[in-house]
Amino acid sequence: MNRPAPSPTLHLDWTRCQARGACLELLPDLLRPDEDGYPLPLTPPRQRSDIPLDPAQLPAARDAVALCPRLALTLRGQR
Repeated sequence: MNRPAPSPTLHLDWTRCQARGACLELLPDLLRPDEDGYPLPLTPPRQRSDIPLDPAQLPAARDAVALCPRLALTLRGQR
């Protein structure tokens, strides 16, 4: 039995993030800064570490992962 491919998500490792802001600039339709500049998802729940992605958002998410200076971002469930 073939299982459907999991939806891609952007995973944020809060232990690595230092609020540098590259992801906020690259993903303004997914993330907003909290009062200290840390990224929060625009969709509830706000403290989610795995943010669902639309296929159209994958290129920007890949850029954000590649440019994160603290290696706090990873992509999951992508092909």
